[in-house]
Amino acid sequence: MIKVVGAGTGSPPPEDVADGAELVVGGRRHLDAVRLPEGARTVVLGALAPALDTVAEYVAEGRPVTVLASGDPGFFGIVRALAERFGSERLDVRPGVSSVAAAFARAGLPWDDAVVASAHGRDLRTAVHLCRAYPKVAVLTGPGAGPAELGAALRDDGRVFVVASALGSAGERVERVTPAEAAARDWGAAVSVVLCLDRARALGPVRAVAGPRPRSAGWALDEDAFAHRDSMITKFEVRALALARLGPRPGDLVWDVGAGSGSVAVECARLGAAVTAVEKTPDGVGRVRANAAAHGVGVRVVHGAAPGVLSGLGEDPDAVFVGGGGRELPAIVAECARRARRVVVVAVAALDRVPAAREALLGAGLECEGVLLQSSRLAPLPGDVTRLAATNPVFLLWGVRPHSRIEGVAP
Repeated sequence: MIKVVGAGTGSPPPEDVADGAELVVGGRRHLDAVRLPEGARTVVLGALAPALDTVAEYVAEGRPVTVLASGDPGFFGIVRALAERFGSERLDVRPGVSSVAAAFARAGLPWDDAVVASAHGRDLRTAVHLCRAYPKVAVLTGPGAGPAELGAALRDDGRVFVVASALGSAGERVERVTPAEAAARDWGAAVSVVLCLDRARALGPVRAVAGPRPRSAGWALDEDAFAHRDSMITKFEVRALALARLGPRPGDLVWDVGAGSGSVAVECARLGAAVTAVEKTPDGVGRVRANAAAHGVGVRVVHGAAPGVLSGLGEDPDAVFVGGGGRELPAIVAECARRARRVVVVAVAALDRVPAAREALLGAGLECEGVLLQSSRLAPLPGDVTRLAATNPVFLLWGVRPHSRIEGVAP
């Protein structure tokens, strides 16, 4: 068996936790905190692969191994790597308190409704977009992905940070700061976790199921689920296919350009993506905000006309929906296609504008497909009979960046 013991954010491990081990693996501070058996070999954790190779030598000979880790080693920890290499049946895991649990405890908050993201050795953008989309997110930090970088990305999003450093040690610090304050400081290497909170919703409701609050059932909602002007809204049949091609998911950034009522933006947010809606009319901006609030989601709304306003949106999006544009449509599609990491979906009502929109997608190197959507809905007639009422046909084009990843959230 490989004994895996978590420590560092709660009570320290018993001094004799490594007794009987012939190999003890762990960080320097963990090795210094326990009594090492006489004659036992020690490996200070740095690069994981060489340590696992050494563990494999001892396991092959049936010699006992103890691995010391921080907090709960089964939560974004070494248990995954050990189970993959040696099989879970060989592991005797004794977890400590995870840094996330400890940070929420220090903040005096429940965390059964929190989203947890690791930015340690990973792209920070996924954590940033989760922080934009959800009211309570814990981010496990790493070099180049700490409070300063997170604060720089979220300084305009109205959040508050709880920064927990050196949890479980004599130098423990837990501080509440704004993202701007976090961005202006050098935090060093002791930060364990950052809690990103929407103060108004940080406490959250009583839950029966852990995880973020589930949205109401269904998608491609009826048009009457949104405030709109004179039926100027993406119809649910079109929205259904657009959402399928956009593939919004937690950790994504989606743009809704020419948002109108914001129905696509709201639906993408309901599916867990961070969303920026671009709308050129003041009354449209108000409608998008009202619809987002009515559905309990956060949508960043930018007032301005595309394509000019797009240059100020900051980070490139994963997916873009273009629902308006008029004569500017080819330029808008071209700019969106240039910047989209995965896909651009364009809804076009005017036949004359389809070729130019398609050429803009192809010109940016995207693989383009499309369909003409025509639907007829059941409608009542006098005499208790039913007719088919045709909706306006819409061309839906989508351009996919070759080799883009569409499975799962980025690691």
